[in-house]
Amino acid sequence: METINIGKLRRLGYSSIEAYKGLRTNIQFCGRDVKAIVLTSCEPDEGKSSISINLACTIADDGKKVLFVDADMRKSVLAGRYRISRALNGLSYYLSGRYDLEEVIYATNVPNLHMIMSGPVPPNPTELLNSDAFRDLIADAKTKYDYIIIDAPPLGSVIDAAIISGEVDGAIMVIAAGKISYKTEVKVKGQLEKTGCKILGVVLNKVRLGRHSYYDKYYGKYYGKYYGKYYGRYAKETGNHK
Repeated sequence: METINIGKLRRLGYSSIEAYKGLRTNIQFCGRDVKAIVLTSCEPDEGKSSISINLACTIADDGKKVLFVDADMRKSVLAGRYRISRALNGLSYYLSGRYDLEEVIYATNVPNLHMIMSGPVPPNPTELLNSDAFRDLIADAKTKYDYIIIDAPPLGSVIDAAIISGEVDGAIMVIAAGKISYKTEVKVKGQLEKTGCKILGVVLNKVRLGRHSYYDKYYGKYYGKYYGKYYGRYAKETGNHK
């Protein structure tokens, strides 16, 4: 298996680390049968892809074997944003029958984390996702990984996330604070419910916290020193130095 490098993982502050750990714990409490999880949003630019990949890294850091699938075959931002190297093959190649599954899965410089990138933009992403090949991918991955984290396109824009939701164990909605109307949120939630997929919860993203808020003061005092050491080691292992 080839290895790709995730070259621009952002250093997270202690409050963000705790938030991702809390999200990881909540997912684990959903039960052992919840292994394949899709993340979607209502609209673009709500931070869904960043949440997805950081969640995958956080679960992998707990010693779990994780497969991250970039299923946004229409407009993926991950390869460019995180400077992911040498991901020549991808999901669109596998679903269209050009490559076998083993040929599109890459190991990464993050221990326990494997990835499938989106691949070139196909003319028929919805049809490719609604195929036996995609169902086989999920079924096979469940036998080899503890968790499968899937980054899907915004459900308020295209139907792809609903198709994926019909094949996985749970869905998480990512909502940017103050950006999305209640009506839109309810509509997207309704679309997920129609698939029969269990909605695990909502991640409220882009919440503005004051620099001197109680939360930051509390965790800065008690955990700041520890996380400074921890992320110094993590950056060294993954090559993410400032």
